[in-house]
Parts: sequence; structure tokens; C-alpha cells
Amino acid sequence: MDIAYIPSPSTGVIHLGPIPLRGYAFCIIIGVFVAVWLGNRRWIARGGRAGTVADIAVWAVPFGLVGGRLYHVITDYELYFGAGRDWVNAFKIWEGGLGIWGAVALGAVGAWIGCRRRGIPLPAWADALAPGLAVAQAIGRWGNWFNQELYGKPTDLPWALKIDADPAIGRLAGTYHPTFLYESLWCLLIAGLVIWADRRFTLGHGRAFALYVAAYTVGRFWFEYLRVDDAHHILGLRLNDWTSIVVFLGAVAYMVISAKRCPGREQVVEPAAVEEVAPSEEPAKKA
Repeated sequence: MDIAYIPSPSTGVIHLGPIPLRGYAFCIIIGVFVAVWLGNRRWIARGGRAGTVADIAVWAVPFGLVGGRLYHVITDYELYFGAGRDWVNAFKIWEGGLGIWGAVALGAVGAWIGCRRRGIPLPAWADALAPGLAVAQAIGRWGNWFNQELYGKPTDLPWALKIDADPAIGRLAGTYHPTFLYESLWCLLIAGLVIWADRRFTLGHGRAFALYVAAYTVGRFWFEYLRVDDAHHILGLRLNDWTSIVVFLGAVAYMVISAKRCPGREQVVEPAAVEEVAPSEEPAKKA
């Protein structure tokens, strides 16, 4: 008999009249707002203009959502295109299924477009947004809790997650490792780490973002080990484990090379902000 466990919601959607409020989508939306709010504060502290982060996020967020969904559908194609599957479900993003790697990769493309239009360096904007992204992931992972998905191996620990049976998808009732909670807490630690390291070592030119990426992959490698959902394996490791290894090495290499080529932090992150606060060139009259 289980002494204690984390209960799962009986449903992932609440209806306000004819309007459905889905827990997964709600967590994603809240995470985006928090990331933009924190990123805006950090951008202003770096010398940028208020609102720039949000303007670029208008490009980055849609690209990121599309990229996250594409990565999930491509790497788990059998869920949508296998025998007896309905390919239309690939578009039902509210039912869960966003790959962080695809979200970051294609989101970066959208951010690059937005930064280019504003005439600001993408690495500087990414540095400002990095802790906010980690917090957004921490919030977004609770969407998996609403959908009762991506849990870990069976366990009887006091903080085990209680999962309900669902014969339609082959889900067995029981108590499992709450990997969504582990990853949520890990992402909050990453946000704190990036903020501390950024202040301590004056990170710039994309190194704060690279630190966020490297730190996330370390935790993700362990979370993948705990998870029991179906996944493609290569040489005994889940696909996302290999992705974590490659991305970690890339992020660390970037930090080392960037530190040698561009030490310190950018002096100017947004030229338009400098022009707004530039002092008058007219010399002050002596009394």
C-alpha cells in the first residue's frame, strides 16, 4: 500500500462553458510570459530598450513551437503514421509533444530574424533570455503532469507520481518517478546558476546561453535514463541521450572558443538605446 504519492489530475482540461482550458497549453503560455518578462529585465540591465525582447519573441516563439513539434513528430513518427494511427493527431499540439531540441533550434532561427530586423546581435539577446528560458521549461514541464505523460520508472518513494490506467494508449496504473518534477526543479537550478555565473564572470557573446544549454543537457541525460516511454535507441542509449551528448559538447566548445575570441561582455547590445540616452554634445555654459 502506498503511504504517500503525488496525485495526477483526473483530466488535463477544464471547460469554462464552451471554452476548453487545457493544462498543457496553459503551462506553455505562462512559461512564455515569464521568459519574456525576465528576459526584458535582463536586456534593459544590459543597456537595451524595454520591449525589444518581446518584439523578438514574436518571431522566436512561433518558430520554436513549430520546431518543437516537428522534432517530436519526426523522432516519434510511429505515434502518428504507424498502423492504426491518425496522422491528423500530429497537429494536436495541445495533447502534448514538444521536443526541446527542435524548439531551441528553430526558435533560434526566428530570434535571428527578429534580431536582424532590429539590428542587434543574436548572442546578446540569447544571453539575456537564457535564465527565463530555463524558468519557462520548469513551468512547461507541469503540462506533462496534466497529461499524465513522460513519467519515469516504477517506484514506491514518498514523492512517487500516481498514474491512472489508460488501455487506449497502453498506460498502466501505478506509481512512477515524477520526471516532470525532477526536470522542473533542475531547470530552476539552471536559471539560478546562469544568473550567478553571468554576474560573477560577466558572461557575454552567447556564453550565458551556452551555459544554460550545457547545464540542461547534463540533467536531461539522467531524466532520459529514468523515463519509460517508447523511444528510439542507438547503441543502447535513447536518441535524446545522444542528442544531449552532442549538444553538451557543442555548447562547451562554444564557451571556450568564444571566451578566447571575445572576452568580456558586449559594450553595446542595442545601438538605438544608446542613441536615446546619449548626452547632448553642446557644452554646458559656465555660470
